[in-house]
Parts: sequence; C-alpha cells; structure tokens
Amino acid sequence: MTFTNLSPQRILLSTKPMLIMLVVLIAAPCNAISINCSAPNQLALLEALKPIFKMGAIRPVTNMTTPTNVSLHFLLYGILGVDEKAQLLTTYLWQHFWWQNELVNWDPVQCGTDKISLPRHKFWIPDLVIREFMDQDKAPSVPYVNLHSNGKIHDAKPARVVSSCNLDIYTFPFDRQDCTLTFGSFINLARDLKLSLSMSDNLITAKSKSVMTTLGEWELLNITAVKLTHHYSEDNDVDLLQFHVCLIMLHIRLGRRSTLYVVNLLLPSIFLITVDLFSFLLPPQSVDRSSFKMTLILGYTVFLLIMNDLLPITGNTIPIINIFFSMCLALMVASLLETILITNLLLSSKNVIPVPRWIRVFVLHFLGRVVRLPWEEVKDADTGSSSVSTQRGCDDNPHEEKEPAVEDRALKELRSLGGDLKVLRLQVEQQLGSTQSSKEWIQVGFIIDRLLFGIYLLFISVSFITIQIIWFKSNGQSSCGAIMSNCSRPDGPALLEALRPVFDLSSIRPVMNVSTTTLVNIAFVLIGILGVDEKGQILTTFIIQMLSWKNEFIGWDPNECGSHWITVPRKVLWVPDIVINEFMERNSAQFTPYTYVYHDGTVFDLQPVRVVSSCRLDIYTFPFDVQNCTLTFNAYLHSLPAIQIGRFMSAEEVFQYSKTMMTTMGEWELTGIKSIHQQLPSLFNGTYEELSFFISLRRRSMLYVVNLLIPSCFLITVDLFSFLLPPQKVDRSLFKMTLILGFTVFLLLMNDLLPITGNTIPLISVFLSLCLALMVVSLLETILITNLLHSSTHYSEVPRWIRLSVIHILGHLVLLPPKPTQVEQIIQNPATLEMNASTQSANEGEAHGPEGPLDEDKAVEELRSLGRDLRVIRLKVEQELNVSLSTEEWNQVGFIIDRLLFAIYILFLSVSFIGIIGMWVNSYNTS
Repeated sequence: MTFTNLSPQRILLSTKPMLIMLVVLIAAPCNAISINCSAPNQLALLEALKPIFKMGAIRPVTNMTTPTNVSLHFLLYGILGVDEKAQLLTTYLWQHFWWQNELVNWDPVQCGTDKISLPRHKFWIPDLVIREFMDQDKAPSVPYVNLHSNGKIHDAKPARVVSSCNLDIYTFPFDRQDCTLTFGSFINLARDLKLSLSMSDNLITAKSKSVMTTLGEWELLNITAVKLTHHYSEDNDVDLLQFHVCLIMLHIRLGRRSTLYVVNLLLPSIFLITVDLFSFLLPPQSVDRSSFKMTLILGYTVFLLIMNDLLPITGNTIPIINIFFSMCLALMVASLLETILITNLLLSSKNVIPVPRWIRVFVLHFLGRVVRLPWEEVKDADTGSSSVSTQRGCDDNPHEEKEPAVEDRALKELRSLGGDLKVLRLQVEQQLGSTQSSKEWIQVGFIIDRLLFGIYLLFISVSFITIQIIWFKSNGQSSCGAIMSNCSRPDGPALLEALRPVFDLSSIRPVMNVSTTTLVNIAFVLIGILGVDEKGQILTTFIIQMLSWKNEFIGWDPNECGSHWITVPRKVLWVPDIVINEFMERNSAQFTPYTYVYHDGTVFDLQPVRVVSSCRLDIYTFPFDVQNCTLTFNAYLHSLPAIQIGRFMSAEEVFQYSKTMMTTMGEWELTGIKSIHQQLPSLFNGTYEELSFFISLRRRSMLYVVNLLIPSCFLITVDLFSFLLPPQKVDRSLFKMTLILGFTVFLLLMNDLLPITGNTIPLISVFLSLCLALMVVSLLETILITNLLHSSTHYSEVPRWIRLSVIHILGHLVLLPPKPTQVEQIIQNPATLEMNASTQSANEGEAHGPEGPLDEDKAVEELRSLGRDLRVIRLKVEQELNVSLSTEEWNQVGFIIDRLLFAIYILFLSVSFIGIIGMWVNSYNTS
C-alpha cells in the first residue's frame, strides 16, 4: 500500500489492522471464512465470529463482482387507512428477508448449534426500502437477525408503511384501489443486489387474509407480484455507463366496504330527492309550495355538510357520488325556481304581456302534447250581454200586453242593474286574472311543471340503474494526489481494509490541500406533494436528494482490487453539510445508510428527504391559485472557496424526471421547476454559493368548485329568482329568511375547506361575504316593500324629492315609468244612492199616480230595491280594489326599489361568474 504525505508512524498505525486481518484470513478458503469454535457453545461461537463483525460495513461476498441474492416476502397484517387527499395508504407489514453471507461458515457439531441470533448492527444488512414510503416507520424495532451455519441470514421485522398510491375514487363508495409496494435497494444496483420472492403471490395473499386482524373500511382482494429491472444511463467524458436496478413490485388490490356509505349517504339522499319529486303533487295555486321546497333544500344542504366527513377529499378526480349529490341539489334548486315562476304566473299573470307566438307554439302546442297537457283555444263569451239579450227577448214577447209607462220603468231599472253587474264582473275578472292571456300563461306554467316532473323521474331512474351497475361490477372483481489504496487480493474484505485509513480521515474535508475547493453537485427528484398548510405557510414534499463530490483521499486500481466501486456506510465518510434553507422540521423519511464510492474518489450519495419547508403562499385567488415555493441548497457552514455548489441536472431535467416519478396525484399539481445559481455575501466577510429551485404548484380546484362555489351560486341564484314572488300575495320575507339561514349554516360547515391565513383574504371569502350581504339587503328590502304594500294607506303623501328621484328618474332607469293619471268617476256613498233612489221613486209615483196597476208598481219597486243593493256591493268592491293616488305612488316606489335591487343582483352575479371563469382559465395559463 502506497501513501503520499504521510509519516512512517502514521503508515505503521494504518497498516497494523490490515496485518492482523491477514493473519486471521491466511488459512481461510477462497470463498468463505471458516469459523472454528474452541467449544460447542454460544460463547465460543461468538468469539469465533468477531472477525466477521469487523467486516459488517461491506457487502459479504468474496468477489465484489458477485451479486448478493436476497429473497423476500411479506404478510399484510392490517390496512390502517387511506388518505384520498394526500394519496397515501397506511398498512402494517410483516417482512422477511434472506441472503447469503459468504464470509461465514462453521461446523454445527463443533460449535454446538446451526443457528444463532445476533444484533443486526453487527452485520451488513441490505438497504431494501419500499420506494413508495412517504413517512417514518413507526413500527416497533426488532434488533436481532438469525445467522445460520451455512452463512444464511434471516431478517424478520414489522413495518408501518405510509406509502403513496394513485387513488382513483371515481366510483366511490364502490371503488377498488390498486396500490403498489416496490421493494428495491436504494443505492445498490442490480450488479450488486438481486431480488426474488421466497413465496408465491397467491400464497402471500392467502396467508395475509388468514392473519389480517383489521376488519375496517377496506378488505384485501389479492396481491400480485412483478419483477422489474430499470435501466439508467449516464453519459460522461469516458464512456456510457448503464445502470440496472432490480425491483420487486407487489400490486395490492383493495376493496372498500360500501354498506356504511349506502346506508348513511345514498339512501337518505334518495329519500330526500323522492320527497322533492312528490312535492310536485302539491297544487301551487292553493299551497305555498316554494316554502316547502326551500325547507327541503335547507335540510338537504345541512345533511350534505354534516355527512361531508364521509366523502373522500381529493383534487385529482371527483367521485361520481359527488356528481350525483350536486345533480340532486341542482334539480332541487331548479324545481324551486320553477315553483317560484309558477307562483308568479298564477298570481301576477294579469299584469304580464300576452304570450309570445313562439312560446305559444313551442310550449302550449308542442310541449303540451309531450307532457299530455294539450291546449285548446277558448273564446271568451259575453255571458252578460246574452243574459241581457235574453231578458230583452222575454220582455218583447208580443203575447204579453203591458202598459207603456210600466214597461219603460221596468226596462230602465233592468238596464241600470245590468250596467252595475257588468262593472262588478269586469272588476272581479281583472282581480282574478281570468283573461285569455292570463290563462295561457298559467297553462305555460303547468306544462313546465309537468315537464320538470318528468325530468325528475328520468334522473331518479337513471341514478338507480347506474348505482346498481357500479355496485354489481365492484362486487364481481482518480486524482494524482490521492491516497492510492493497494489491495492484497481482488475482493471486498481486502478493499475494505485498504480503505480504513480513509475512514479515519472522515472528520475533515477530503482534500490534499486545504485551499482546494470541493465541488458538490446537487440535484433532486420530486416524488410527492404531501400537503400545504396555508396558516403555517408550510409546504410538505417528498424528494430524492442526490449529492456527488470528490474525495481526494480515495483511489485504487480496479483490476487490483476487483471492483470499480464499493458501497460503504455514510457514517465512515466525510459528507458535505448541504442543507435546505427552508427546512422547518426534522427529516422523517426512511434512513438509508449506504453511499457509492468509485475508484477515482467520486462519492455518490442518494437519500430520501421528507421536506417540511416554509413557503410564502398567496391565496388571494383561491381555489384557482398557483403557488411558487423555493428549495435553496447550500452548505450550512462551509463557504467559498471551501465548497462550491454545482448541478448535474438542469431544472428542466429535474422537472421532467419529477413528472415521471411522481406518485401522488392529490390536491396539488406540479407545473414547472426553475433554478438559479448565485453567490451571496457571508456574515463572516466571505461569500457562499447557493442553488435555488423554484417549484411552481397549481391547486386542483375541482373539489372546491363542486363543494363550495356551485352550492353558493345555486343559493344566490335562488335568492335572485325569489324577486319573482309577488310580495303583495306571498310571504317573500319568510322565504328569504329561510334561505339566509341555509346559506349561513352552509358557510359555517364548509369553513374547513377555506384556507386560514393572516396574510391575505381569499377573493372567494369576499365573494361569499358579498353574497350574504346581498341576501340580507334583499330581505330588508322585502320587509320594506311588504310594509309599503300593506300599510301605505296610512302614510302621508310621497315627498317631492322621493317622487322626482325614485319615481321619475329611477323609474325610467329600471323600466317602470310613472303611470298616467286617470280621471276617476266620482262614486257616491250608499246613503246618497239610497236617498236619490227614494226621491226618484216618489217623483215617478206622483207622475204616474194610479194610472198603472198595483202589481206592476210592486215589481218595479222590487227591481229598484235590487238595484240599490247591487250599487252598494259595487261601491264596496271599488273601494276595496281602488287605491288612492298617494297609496299608488308609495306602491310604485316599492316596486321601483325592488326592480333596482333585482338589477344589482344580476349585475353582481354576472361580474362574479365572469371573474370566476377568468381566474379559472388564468390559473391554467400560469406556470
């Protein structure tokens, strides 16, 4: 062994351990170290194994080119949980590993046993990890392994595996999940480590089902195994190196037990939607169906919010059950809006323009026949005129002889009586809206009602069939200044012994000259985005960190030592103090103890890191936000010129590798990675380098659109359509109060979906607050309108400034101009009518005297009495229906304010919808 710049004493101390090892190994066969026991007991065997313990740092083969075969299997002991939002599966495994230690061999008779249990840390243990592992193993540790006389080692240990799994919950709760556990070495390649299954996948499935103790939400269906070899290439200045990694991939198929969700989610939803279906049987002309439906929507909304914890939360896909619930809510809202329209047509159709021709053709004639409500044209007959004509016909009977005076008086009273009846009929018809136009509008309403009833039946039928189909399917299935290490033999133990002087120098930076700079190349691959905490401004990711640097103390002849590389524990080498500046928590990822060391002194370190990093999160455009977080790599203590930062992968390559390797498909999507390399002044009058990677993440917003925005838009749209309810005949304030109560409960229960931060207020929170404010304003306006309509008769005249600003200016603005003043006929009171009628009767009696028969005079007197009674009834009806000019103006003010708020509602909703769609589109154009 040749050393440079070392004293003779140092050389002697460095070679002493190797000389002792050579004495021990001199009588050993070429393939193993024969263990000779001084007595057939464990103490003698333990003493004989001590030379083996000193070689626990290297792979136990006599020739470094010989691969170590590791056979393995596991039993799935429990399925602990599934996190759909983070895309994680938590399981509990019993793992078993077997491999051959070629350095160990003893005679079972001589040593008294063919097997001994020893601490795991005394041996080389294969660095087998589960590639999908995303958290720390919290299972109890087992410190021992079994060593057999033929060198076979058996390692058995439990593992609590939190693994990434691409969960597809589209068919929830009847979904089947395929998750993968990939066993492989983290640092050793296929040329060093080969894997095989010690038990068939069918037997693993059977034994797992027999030992499984958890009988929770998930059940194990089957386990299948696939053996893979991945190929990697590295193009450098010397040659093209091919890397092969041996992996054992086991696919675990899980089935969700759906009874809980059927009983607690599907059945109540079906019951409520069925109740809404039968509510179409309530006659809208005599029952306030809108209040019934509003209460039902409130109950259904509260039900969905309370049961929200049962629904899976993920940003990747939307479960079909969420679509079903949204469709049910949408149909309920549509039926409520249709009920409001029907109510408006039934109570206010007399004030509506005539039915347009296209509506008459399409709705009355076409859709009317489709829903079996055909429309027949009905002519309005003037029954009053016919009656009068009939009466006149009877009076003109030539066979009856009456005196001219009596006939004139009777005919005059009948004509006066007929006029009063016509006026009374006209007023009643105008009040009840029984004109031809109003009848057509009412028929349009009934046809739309029947059509929506048919759509309801179709939707419920299709939903039942789809649920049954999904349920059925789910149940069916070198440096010139380096210390050149000379090996006594071309095998691993000799190479390890030659490297021991380097291990003794692991405390210092591995350079021959302190002024020499160590170049540390950095790269990483983003495996998973585990979560974002807006309140703590923290991003949690899982990365594979790759570091490469040159150790000038290392160098050997590959032909002399039998290998170009060796894997050694990380703790025996100097490792650069590279940190991520934004790191806010301890790394809880699996520990990987080994690193690759090449013959030219290049050290390649690869390890998983669970990064809990600080990130300045801007949630103003939530849920359409795009976040830019930074991972900054630099040496924590060393500055220039001691350590220089470099990179062996560009930012684009890091992004592409990350997109390929990423296993989680949760709430966040990786959209880009950029990097910047810069030098910064140090606090100690120097400079240091840092390599910053800017990670761009986009939130998958579909979850929040379906569960937050769409219900909010539904409720605010219902409040918009509630303006169609005539306030003079329907208690609109009660309807709006129920709606505000439902919206408030909705906001309180959905508060967990909103991000919590003190930095900015999300725009969606402003939108929801404005919706609530508009609802409250509309309720107050409804109370004011109701008061004006029912109590304006007791008010004084409308002030002039209100008449000018509201009636004349705002009235024209909202298309409700002031009505022209009509000259009303002065109506006398009943006492005056009776007095005039008596005076007229007396005058006529004096004029005619005894000239007419007595019976005819009595008939005329009865007609006059009947006429007076009809005039009194007519007066009472007119006084009830007609309002004063002041009352009419106050009513007009109320209707103008109502129309103005309705227009403000439409403007707000239009701007909000355009803004939401714009932010949604912009989030996909921003990376």
